[in-house]
Amino acid sequence: MTIKICCPKCNWIPNGGDYWVCHCDFVWNTFSTFGKCPNCSKIHKNTQCPSGSYLGCGEWSDHLDWYKDLDSKLKDFLEQVLKNKVE
Repeated sequence: MTIKICCPKCNWIPNGGDYWVCHCDFVWNTFSTFGKCPNCSKIHKNTQCPSGSYLGCGEWSDHLDWYKDLDSKLKDFLEQVLKNKVE
């Protein structure tokens, strides 16, 4: 199963770059860990679209909304997991 990942607001597609910064100052690709910081283990419920040259819109969206082809049952399960573990 291939899952398309793109910004829900502008359809920018992540290119694998390390654009996201956690509150602990760790920089990584949030989609490589499903929004969980590899440094401090914080799970990020929301994800900002990077802005700037050749990037996206800078808007915030629910992390799960970036995954376009998730089965509805899987999405419901993941939302429940994130709800119980988000700081």
